[in-house]
Amino acid sequence: MKRDPMKRLAALLLLAVVTLAGSLPAYARKENKAIGENSREAKRAAKQYQKYGRKQAKRQQKMMKQYQKQQRKAAKQHKSRR
Repeated sequence: MKRDPMKRLAALLLLAVVTLAGSLPAYARKENKAIGENSREAKRAAKQYQKYGRKQAKRQQKMMKQYQKQQRKAAKQHKSRR
């Protein structure tokens, strides 16, 4: 009975991740901070997330414009071949 090599690889990777996560020292985990610092950090993270979202939307719009341009060009070439 053959075993799937992908399943074996996935199990090995999962074991490695669990082993590494368990070996992290306690001080590497974040400690509780003052209330003000947490809110400042949350605001900063939210701002970065919004910035990333806007950037991704802009990138997607650019890709859509390129796609539409390619479609128009292909349609134009197809029309001229007739």
